[in-house]
This record gives sequence, structure tokens and C-alpha cells, in this order.
Amino acid sequence: MTTPMDTPASATRPTAVITGASSGIGAATAKALAAAGFDVVVTARRVERLEALVAEIGDAARAIRCDVTSPEDVAALAAAVPHAEVLIGNAGGALGVDPVLEFDEDQWRTMWETNVLGLARTVRAFAPQIEASGNGRIVVITSVAGHQTYPGGGGYTSAKHAAAAVVDTLRVEWLGKPVRVIEVAPGMVDTEFSTVRLGDEEKAAAVYDGLDPLTADDIAEAITWAVTRPPHMTVARLDLFPRQQGSARDVSRRQS
Repeated sequence: MTTPMDTPASATRPTAVITGASSGIGAATAKALAAAGFDVVVTARRVERLEALVAEIGDAARAIRCDVTSPEDVAALAAAVPHAEVLIGNAGGALGVDPVLEFDEDQWRTMWETNVLGLARTVRAFAPQIEASGNGRIVVITSVAGHQTYPGGGGYTSAKHAAAAVVDTLRVEWLGKPVRVIEVAPGMVDTEFSTVRLGDEEKAAAVYDGLDPLTADDIAEAITWAVTRPPHMTVARLDLFPRQQGSARDVSRRQS
């Protein structure tokens, strides 16, 4: 069983802030961390989803609306959470599958605003609380797309490569501080991700035909394990694939 490390800022339950928590990996992580002994602050744009999540978790959770592409929203979020030991940067997502030469500028701009600038903005806003805790953890949910490429993924892979670079840079820049910087890079996970990207539930379901993808709970369990390691141990990066996936492009599907 995993239990949170006590920190100078919290003699009881440490606080974890989770962006993009209205569904999928973010929501599952909030539930897993609450069960492991954390108070969780869940944030996203869809307030009704957050309220339902808080009702499910109970007293250990509270919701604050935040769009990470808005500097004002992020500043207000950080001001509302004066003490935090863990920040889970999960807000992001993909749009479209166009080749690079046919890219949609609005889609690419949205992906970069959310996955890269939104991440950096949120980390910067919470840096004082995370460092002051004496046992800070920053977890960034990237993707296999942050380390590999595939046709039709130029916008998303470029944004996630940039996010991964932010993580690696931050780990070096904060070396010597009481903060661990952790990257979690999932492969195929069955969430709303493909539905949002493709704009069609039937097309999204076909992405996982013939294989058993990971679930949001799988990723949440890994995140919980990573942030509950002893303070001297950093889980720098976790690559998480379903057994039938070998890379961003290579999967083995069952024949129907």
C-alpha cells in the first residue's frame, strides 16, 4: 500500500493539485490520491464534471475552475491554494490528424497553448508552494508522443516533445531544491482523448479495436506510486504501454 510522505507544510494530509481533472486520467488520479491519503484540489474548465467528482470523493476534495490557457485563471488558482506538496500537470490533449503540410493553425495553436504554455504557466504559479513544502513533487503527464513521432501527429507530437523538454529542463534547473520532477508518458489509454481528437465516438472506438488499452485507473495507480516514493528517490520518467503496443506506431491487434 502506498502512503503520502509527510511534509513540513502539512502534518496531516498533504495537498495535491490536479489540472485537467474533469475526466480520464485526471479524475482517476484525484480518486487514487485521495484514497492514498491526500487532499486533492481538482481543476478544469467543466465545472459540473468537477462537482460530480468532488461529490464522489468526499471531504478530501475541492473543485476550482481553471483554464490553464488563461494567465488570470492560473494566478487565481495558485492564490486559492496557499499550500501544496504535489502538482499534477495533466491538462492537455490532441486535435486532428492532418499531415504537417495540411496542418490546421487553430488546432496547433490550441495544442501548444494547453500542453506547453499552460503547463509552464501552472508550474511557475505553484513553484513557491511546491518548494516551500520541503518535499515537493511535480508530475507532468506527457505521452509516448513526447518521445516518438507518427504520421498525422505533427501538432500533438511537437507539443508533447516540447512539454517533455520543459520537464527535463525543470529537473536540472531545480537540482538541489527539495522538489522531485516526474514525467509519466502513457501510450494507448482508453479515455475521452480519441473522441476529442477525432470528433467522432465510432472513429475513437476503432483506435482500440483488437487490443486491450490501458485505463485511466492504470495511469493513476502509477502516478500514485511515483509520488509516494521516499523523498530521496525521483521517478524521473515512466513509460506506460499496453502489452500489445511497442511504440507510437507499432501495435499488435487481434484478428476478428
